[in-house]
Amino acid sequence: MSEIAIIGGTGLTTLDSLEIIRREMIQTPYGEPSGPVTHGVLSGREVVFLARHGYGHTIAPHQVNYRANLWALKDIGVEKVIAIAAVGGIRADLVPGRLAFPDQIIDYTWSRDNTFFEDGGNGVTHIDFTWPYCEELRQQLIQAAASAGIDASDKATYAATQGPRLETAAEVDRLQRDGCDIVGMTGMPEAALARELELCYATCAVVANAAAGRGEGEISLQEIEHNLVSGMSQVGRILEAVMPLI
Repeated sequence: MSEIAIIGGTGLTTLDSLEIIRREMIQTPYGEPSGPVTHGVLSGREVVFLARHGYGHTIAPHQVNYRANLWALKDIGVEKVIAIAAVGGIRADLVPGRLAFPDQIIDYTWSRDNTFFEDGGNGVTHIDFTWPYCEELRQQLIQAAASAGIDASDKATYAATQGPRLETAAEVDRLQRDGCDIVGMTGMPEAALARELELCYATCAVVANAAAGRGEGEISLQEIEHNLVSGMSQVGRILEAVMPLI
């Protein structure tokens, strides 16, 4: 049984270093996950991998079935989840290609299925979300980055926006005033759903571009793709280095 799961975001639909054993499609009470769960071995550890946007990257951020994804992982015995996410850099030092391990998140999304506690049969349930990421796993990722010689920020506030469009410069100005350092579209409700299922969840964010108004000119998909190639290469090294630490 694999207790560790990796959720791949934009730029990480497969793991080259993963020795694949089998793929499994899991049915959930919340519909189908983004795709089959891939079982494999990474750095000597059994892990499972799930591509958040589908293996062909066909599912937009606001259309991801986050509940089915997290439920499927919990159902097969996963206890710890490493979520990979492509983000825009707001803070000046979070330049394209750099990595960050966020410690806080602000949710700007709407109309997403964001809880498992809907029927009210057991009363109203409130999870403690003061610290939205599992600190133990977050520190292990930070340690793995250091051991791999990768420069990464060990603190950042993630702004989760609705998408699928990118933000305006004025919206990014507001996010910065709110204290956000990076902006992405998939951080919520994924983190909260993981907490509801009592999964240890942490994010490795790859800065794919300067957020709107923080770089020169318009944001191009070519730029994002170029930066993700180098960024995801670093992610692969971190994932290999973190497995012995978990």
